[in-house]
Amino acid sequence: MNLTIRQLKPGEIPPYHLLMLADPSRKQIDKNLDKGLVYLAFIKDQLVGTFVIKKLREEVFEVVNIAVKESYRQQGLGKQLLEAAEIEIRLRGGSYIEIGTGNSSLNQLMFYQKSGFRMKEIWVDFFTKNYEEPIEENGIPCLDMVRLYKALD
Repeated sequence: MNLTIRQLKPGEIPPYHLLMLADPSRKQIDKNLDKGLVYLAFIKDQLVGTFVIKKLREEVFEVVNIAVKESYRQQGLGKQLLEAAEIEIRLRGGSYIEIGTGNSSLNQLMFYQKSGFRMKEIWVDFFTKNYEEPIEENGIPCLDMVRLYKALD
């Protein structure tokens, strides 16, 4: 599919309906948006995906809130979004990417590892400390954040 990706324009409202597919907390999303750059992915004129990148420290960026509209999943768009994020990070002088996901996010953990990411650390009780409502995926309570990284060539 022919995907067009562009940065969110000043004054344009972020696509919360998509961002909340990746993170159910508007409060956490807004924290990321305050420090990050939002990208929108379109097929023709239809918004089908989004991601946010933010600089953590020298040469290290994080990809947050990467999401694909449900009806467009399993078509390789997530991979295209991640590749676009890598390009944007390189353009900004980044050499490393970090990404975090829940311990219960089995599909995401598999996707990131297939995309060349390696596990780095676990932030124990991240979701219980930072989210008001409990999260459960795949019948597993989402308690800890699994942090992954990838060195860019």
